[in-house]
Amino acid sequence: MATNQNNDSQQAGHDTHGANHGSRLATLTIAAIGIVYGDIGTSPLYTMKEVFSEEHGIALTHTNILGVVSLILWGLLLIISLKYVTLVLRANNRGEGGIMALTALAMSSVTTGSRWHYPVMLLGMIGAGLFYGDGVITPAISVLSAIEGLEVATPALKPYVLPLTVTVLVALYSLQSKGTAGIGKFFGPIVLVWFTALATMGIINIVHYPAVLAAFNPWYAFNFMIHNGWFAFIALGAVVLALTGAEALYADMGHFGKKSVRLAWFSVVFPALALNYLGQGALLMSTPSAVTNPFFQQLGSWSIYPLVVLSTMATVIASQATISGAFSVTQQAISLGFLPRMRVVYTSDREIGQIYIPLVNWVQLVIVLLAVVGFGSSGNLASAYGIAATATMTTTTILTFFVVRYKWKFNLLLAFLATGFFLTMDLTLLAATSLKIVSGGWFPLALSALMVVIMLTWKSGRELVFNNLKKQAIPLQDFLQSLFYGPPHRVDGTGVFFRAEGDGVPHAMLHNLLHNKVLHQRIVFLTVYNEDIPTVLPEDRIKVEPLGHECYQVNVYYGFKDERDIPLALALCADHGLEFEMMETSFFIARQTVISTVGGGMARWREALFATMSRNARDAADYFRVPTNRVIELGTQVEI
Repeated sequence: MATNQNNDSQQAGHDTHGANHGSRLATLTIAAIGIVYGDIGTSPLYTMKEVFSEEHGIALTHTNILGVVSLILWGLLLIISLKYVTLVLRANNRGEGGIMALTALAMSSVTTGSRWHYPVMLLGMIGAGLFYGDGVITPAISVLSAIEGLEVATPALKPYVLPLTVTVLVALYSLQSKGTAGIGKFFGPIVLVWFTALATMGIINIVHYPAVLAAFNPWYAFNFMIHNGWFAFIALGAVVLALTGAEALYADMGHFGKKSVRLAWFSVVFPALALNYLGQGALLMSTPSAVTNPFFQQLGSWSIYPLVVLSTMATVIASQATISGAFSVTQQAISLGFLPRMRVVYTSDREIGQIYIPLVNWVQLVIVLLAVVGFGSSGNLASAYGIAATATMTTTTILTFFVVRYKWKFNLLLAFLATGFFLTMDLTLLAATSLKIVSGGWFPLALSALMVVIMLTWKSGRELVFNNLKKQAIPLQDFLQSLFYGPPHRVDGTGVFFRAEGDGVPHAMLHNLLHNKVLHQRIVFLTVYNEDIPTVLPEDRIKVEPLGHECYQVNVYYGFKDERDIPLALALCADHGLEFEMMETSFFIARQTVISTVGGGMARWREALFATMSRNARDAADYFRVPTNRVIELGTQVEI
């Protein structure tokens, strides 16, 4: 009897655990719907309108409508469902996704000495640059296309579209410093209502014209491409608008996990998108005049204003995800040494991923507003949108190849087969969108190129500085041995000297001995290592090595998503017998002044750019959260 009761108790506990797991999965899935799929979820606002715009020359016939809808459906199935949701989500860096996480994973897959290491790093920089370019267009086209619904209601409201769009965007960016912890909980339910509305409108129109369901037959997509030839290839550049936002589901995987991202896609997002595109196709078949803006005419004039309100909320949430993504990518790029240190504000005490970077926020707002005012309409912005998205998709596929081949150790043929099919589709879409470079595609490409130049210059400049310092470096062990033959006067307290990876005696220590001629009773040489993984476990954070004479080498390890907090890390040294009292500890940091010289390692303009970035980089003490009243900075000049 007791055994049965025990078994029943275990079963109840198991059921409770399963219920809790199911509840958590449902919560994460709803949250993923709001954050991950906002971008791709707002694509129905403008995709069909752009495909059948007059400049593409596609006749509004039943066969062409079926062909376009079929292309969109199979694009969602092959590129989103098969490539991203099935394959790319597997290429995660300890659960983290996104172009920076993938780059770090690919770089760790090919050793530093490999001939592929630099190309992979450069490809990662290009992907990050494209992400920034894509991230500027997303808020502009999404919010603008939502508010353009007012024009459908009445042309008299057209003059107010741009001012309202600018107002919404300025308000959105102004609120970033407050964080999204308060309002973020509403994102999932609001976007869930949005997808419900998409599905409902689609079903209503499909019921009126069920013949559109034939679009599930891929023959119509193939026939559309063959029959329309060059015009179909041009229109393909607009069809790709239905696939934008694919990178978001990969980038946000770390926040929600693969399971919830996949469940959200297959249970809610894909069915809603498929139904709405089918519904818009059915509407165009029965009412060709709706081609001017098929989305806002799906239910008639009574629904326009409610749809404008709902779509504006959905596009603001989609834009929020893009802005937050820019913050995350910037933080990861800084940690990987691709960008100079910037001020990072943590907007939540509970979620380390909730960050705000003021410089990125305001620069992005200025560029977004320039795009809105400069292009003037979502139709014009559509020309600029596709190329950044397809180029990012292509970059992701190539980086995934290196992971499949060198990390997972698949044979070359299998690696080619796993990624080659998707690369063919990516290159086809990239070629189609590249036709619009002159009409707007140059804008995100120019932004991407600028970011790549900045990242490459910073990375190369830091290497030149390190190599220069290394030439003059004095081996630490030899120096300590000679120093303590006739040691200088030692004073109470602890002196912490920051020391670069593989560096000799820190310049700050040499300057301190030269000018002050004293040494602290306890000396700590602190080296920060940036790992190619998202996070380092607390038990692996610190390594302490005694050097004798009360000198210690302390290594601190951080992943590219970890917050750099040196006092918190040093507190862990207590477990290694090394305790710190902050009020008795002084941190010595060498501030390097970079001087550009003729015949250096980079072109003079790049050296000047690097010197400017170096001067304006965030203070190291601030970046590592060292108390300012415990910091002593000593200057040194470095020629490159």
